[in-house]
Amino acid sequence: MLEAVRNAFRLPDLRNKLLITVGLLTFYRLAANIPLPGVDHAALAVIFQESDNILLNMLNFFSGGGLSRMGVMALGVYPYITASIILQLLIPIIPALEELSKEGEQGRARINQYTLWLTIPLAILQAIAQGTLLSSSAAGGLAVLPNWGFGLGEAFPTVTLIIGMTAGTMLGVWLGQLITEQGIGNGVSLIIFAGILANVPYQLRLLSQSWVLLIVFSIVTVATIMLIVWVQEGQRRIPVQYGKRVRTMRGNRMMMVGGQSTYIPLRVNTAGMIPLIFAQSLLILPSTLASYFVGRATWVGAIADTIYQFFSPSNALYWFFYFVLTAIFTYFYTDVMFRQQNLPETLQKQGGFIPGIRPGPRTEQYLNGVLSRITMVGALFLGFMAVLPFLIGSLADVIFGGGTGVLTSYNSLIISSSGMLIVVGVVLDTMKQIEAQLMMRNYEGFIR
Repeated sequence: MLEAVRNAFRLPDLRNKLLITVGLLTFYRLAANIPLPGVDHAALAVIFQESDNILLNMLNFFSGGGLSRMGVMALGVYPYITASIILQLLIPIIPALEELSKEGEQGRARINQYTLWLTIPLAILQAIAQGTLLSSSAAGGLAVLPNWGFGLGEAFPTVTLIIGMTAGTMLGVWLGQLITEQGIGNGVSLIIFAGILANVPYQLRLLSQSWVLLIVFSIVTVATIMLIVWVQEGQRRIPVQYGKRVRTMRGNRMMMVGGQSTYIPLRVNTAGMIPLIFAQSLLILPSTLASYFVGRATWVGAIADTIYQFFSPSNALYWFFYFVLTAIFTYFYTDVMFRQQNLPETLQKQGGFIPGIRPGPRTEQYLNGVLSRITMVGALFLGFMAVLPFLIGSLADVIFGGGTGVLTSYNSLIISSSGMLIVVGVVLDTMKQIEAQLMMRNYEGFIR
């Protein structure tokens, strides 16, 4: 592997791609430290040190730690990810988008343009939501955003914050596209990857309060990463045979084409980490809405307090519903992605068939059956990853007698479950791209 790295840096074009990728990621991390005006950073630091608010922690995770700094990258590239997911779900529903997705490179470019347009209003809405959330939070009597509001005297600083966060998101998306075009790997994924790794030193300091905890959770994290790699690379290969065709060449010369055998790789985890995002977003919505009414001396306050406690991460039922919703969304999102590929129709047009299976509806039924069976493994795996922090935290309390006060349901791992899925996926994808670049030049690659 080290020899392959040296070979990669010996190639001028590949070395330039790697340096461009590192340079743009460094620029993004530096830009994330540019502060926004009107933020009480002392109160912000206290909130993130003392709060176990899962909504704040989740938003901070997807912003790559930008929310805890409340800089221009406070939203990260999460609005772009949301816009991409929305477009993917709308493609099979809206006929115009479905036709556009079948137009090759030009259609994908147009869909990407629509994604960028949708990112702007989503970034504005998320900036307003996060500003409202932080303005309602106080630390030691100090508000994080003391000038937040839409009154006559507060409108200008509020609009400035919203514009700053939206501009930071679009800058991050632009940097991600530059990495994709001129560097190595998927730029947006690498930006999220860099943000996740940037939070690792803080988590290590937190766990280092107990060296036993640090060693135990380091072992658990490594074992979990190995499990993720094993499942992420798992696939069911469906054999495909292409019939022979005869073409007339110049004059009376004949040429036999086709007849080759290949396979369709159906992945165990086609959905990636998207089901975890869907499930968590749905679960935090009731508690977030209820938090605005908790404490009121009316029946509304009593109901809000019940809902808030029921959907709290300290409640075991929260994690049960998290597991169930993650499994359901895994099936849903996998089905959406599989329908977009339209493999049975593509095989029939190209003259391919699965041995022993009739082309057309019978092939579709067979592929759907296989996909349903292997998706069960992927759904159970993602459900396990969803509740892993709760299981680890509860197990640590049992073993260490409740002496794990530094741990919460959200930070009981060095890298969160969603974070590890992203990290492993990005590393594997980037390594495969470097592998492809090296193989083109007859070098021995990273992956054997």
